[in-house]
Amino acid sequence: MNGEQSIGLRERKKRRTRDALVRAALELFTEQGYERTTVDEIAEAVEVSQRTFFRYFAGKEEAALALQALAEEHFVAAVRARPPHEPPMEALRRAILEGWDTISDAIEAVVPVKLHLRMWRVVESTPVLLAAHLRRAMETEELVTRVIAEREGLDADTDPRPRVAVAVFSGVIRATERQWGADGDFSVPAIRALTARYLDQVGPALAGDWRAPGA
Repeated sequence: MNGEQSIGLRERKKRRTRDALVRAALELFTEQGYERTTVDEIAEAVEVSQRTFFRYFAGKEEAALALQALAEEHFVAAVRARPPHEPPMEALRRAILEGWDTISDAIEAVVPVKLHLRMWRVVESTPVLLAAHLRRAMETEELVTRVIAEREGLDADTDPRPRVAVAVFSGVIRATERQWGADGDFSVPAIRALTARYLDQVGPALAGDWRAPGA
């Protein structure tokens, strides 16, 4: 076995261990609650040591939000990939809605999508996790603001429009998250449909084309 193959095998083994830890963590969090679950229990479920757990995660919080981080990265990449002719709000809208069609595959490679969706309810009902999620959301919001400004040929520090648009968009998404599942349907189609319905209420004011001349 050559060096490259050896490195490839090690990386795959590390990925399998990390994914197994995420799955075990989410199963325990959704079954017995975040606060009542210990790192030792997560490690024992995967038959690894506590030390191994901390090689992959700084703590329970990071493991609990690992798939949220994946979804955020997926969304930012989707925004970057939108065609340059799309107005900003349309690009954001299509990125989030089409993202729901593709993120499921990425999540399914780690855990069943239903487990991920159940975990979201745990995040919503656990103050420490919700605070961490909102903090991460703010960081993602800033990154997306920069992406939108760049694609429009604008300076996010001097032109308020990218930041305002992303703030409005993020507010709609947050409202969607709070409302999702109110009727007991925690499925991907339900969150996608609700997201589309809420975004449709934003109106045309922010949907105009802001592209700077020559951009």
